[in-house]
Amino acid sequence: MADMLPLQASTLASAALPAVSQPRAALLRNIGLAIAGSLLLVLAAKIKVPFWPVPMTLQTLAVLGLGAAYGSRLGAATIALYIAYGLAGLPVFTNTPPLAAGPLYLVGPTGGFLVGFVVAAAVAGWAAARGASTLRLIGGLIAAEAIMLALGCLWLALGAQMAGGVTGVGFAKAFAYGVQPFLLGDALKVALAACFAGFGWSVLDRRS
Repeated sequence: MADMLPLQASTLASAALPAVSQPRAALLRNIGLAIAGSLLLVLAAKIKVPFWPVPMTLQTLAVLGLGAAYGSRLGAATIALYIAYGLAGLPVFTNTPPLAAGPLYLVGPTGGFLVGFVVAAAVAGWAAARGASTLRLIGGLIAAEAIMLALGCLWLALGAQMAGGVTGVGFAKAFAYGVQPFLLGDALKVALAACFAGFGWSVLDRRS
């Protein structure tokens, strides 16, 4: 994938943008990309698309896409920045409002999925790096999605603070309400992320 690109351009973002040799300039570029990506994730969290069996947001697609475009480290850092907005009290998460953002939001039902976003972006970045095969790209994105769902389900089952002071809902309910309804939509988003990443490298390869 993108064999004609410079070796240092290991991510879509670095390959698409002009080469930056100065460490300070590279840092400023990465900060700008992280801010832009985190704001894109805020927007994606608020967009709800009619789907079956439940409506879906574009949040998972944005997580996988940012990871694939930015690479493991910058992708994970961008998702962490997004979560930091919510921890600071900004209403950036899908359910804020009506729920209040802040540290307590992460101990609620969706906290495990948010943490899983960071890991998913890192895995997606590895899967979509320069030179990755199509098999690694698709397999890595599926693995990223599976890890995110597993972390979210585990937290919802065992650690989530629910109404009435209950901790966790058990694995059966966690899977039935937190994973199963979203499998079809998330499979579609994995496919879209793989197409976007592959198409991006193909375009850059032709340009080179």
